[in-house]
Amino acid sequence: MFDALQDKFQSVFKSLRLQGILNEQTVDEALREVRLALLEADVNFKVVKELLERVRVKALSQNAHPSLTPEQEIIRIVRDELVEVLGRKESLLTYSKDYPTIFLMVGLQGSGKTTTSGKLALWLSKKKRRPMLVSTDVYRPAAREQLAVISKQIGIACFPGDGIASPLELALAARKDAADRGHDILIVDTAGRLHIDEQLMQEVAELQLKLRPSEILLVADAMMGQDAVRSAQEFHERLGTSGVILTKLDGDSRGGAALSIHYVTGQPIKFIGTGEKYDAIEVFHPDRIVSRILGMGDVLSLIERAEETIDQKKALEVHQKLRTDSFSLADFQDQLRQVRKLGPLEQMLGMLPKMGMFKDAGKANVNEKELVRLDAIINSMTIQERLNHEIINGRRRKRIARGSGTTVQEVNQLLRQYVQARKMMKTMSQSFFGRQMSRLQGSPNLIRQVKPS
Repeated sequence: MFDALQDKFQSVFKSLRLQGILNEQTVDEALREVRLALLEADVNFKVVKELLERVRVKALSQNAHPSLTPEQEIIRIVRDELVEVLGRKESLLTYSKDYPTIFLMVGLQGSGKTTTSGKLALWLSKKKRRPMLVSTDVYRPAAREQLAVISKQIGIACFPGDGIASPLELALAARKDAADRGHDILIVDTAGRLHIDEQLMQEVAELQLKLRPSEILLVADAMMGQDAVRSAQEFHERLGTSGVILTKLDGDSRGGAALSIHYVTGQPIKFIGTGEKYDAIEVFHPDRIVSRILGMGDVLSLIERAEETIDQKKALEVHQKLRTDSFSLADFQDQLRQVRKLGPLEQMLGMLPKMGMFKDAGKANVNEKELVRLDAIINSMTIQERLNHEIINGRRRKRIARGSGTTVQEVNQLLRQYVQARKMMKTMSQSFFGRQMSRLQGSPNLIRQVKPS
């Protein structure tokens, strides 16, 4: 996500490090590179032009911070302006006083509307809500069956609507059923088209009129770039959409749609899809996204994901073991398993700042299978060996290698990684940043250590 932009911005900022002051020449040279980076990322031309003009004015004003270097000053200004372009702060969902609250999901066919409806339902259930799903797509073959399968997989109720062929009748029946069963939210997955046409708009407009939804959420495919921005603008002009959910953002290294859609349409991005799994949906935080784009990382989102996924009791136990120098291979193995629960390693590495100890994190040679191999090696050890790695001599290493289907060299590599990770985690646990990151149970350190050779 935003890989291309990250690299470009890092290059621009690096070129400013040797500058003593900001003047017209240095600012114009830097902004020329920023302009190219944004246009290559498929950001709307109007957005680029207005953004850079504001950056230029601020960079050459007399309000520069005297304590900041030219690099830091440009980073500060660009960050503030990008946050403004993306909408300043997150946009929360609106809930109705009526029962149930209705969210109408609209968008073009292929944008991921049905899967996103399931993702949103699962996200809401984690927030102590009781959502129900219904599909009003009576045109696409097996569309309703697809939503039923998704709802079963995530454990969310889905209104079947057997025998009902009208989209409006389906939605009204589902609303009544949701109210009768005590569901406080009804997510209505509407039909899509390959392009915007009058029949599609009339159908959704009728649903809007009769259901009075609290949210009309446009699901847009980030991979479509400026086409996604144009469709968002058309949907908003015809229906008055209340927000956008950008899907497939994890597969879009450019990010043009994300950086354009709010500024062009005036509608907030409320959620982003970050993967194929049903829990791969995040609230869109403009400031955090900008931090990722500028290479500052997004540790807050990483911590929040860890808090949702990782056993807090185990986290405290690990922190205590680090303090008492009793962190064993068994604990190391448990940490590897906890890390795997957080999601794809490459995605997690993208949330780390591209500076300091994590400056090369995004370039790490990530291989998910490496974690499986390390787990197998530790499984081949006895309980005593896991608790005290110092007893693992040459004979034991050969036995462990045979038992795990690996080589002695790979066993040696694991032991080195464990010792290095243990030292690093202990050092971090003693610092202020470590106290914050201990909530992550040291996972960034482990990630750095489990790169394949």
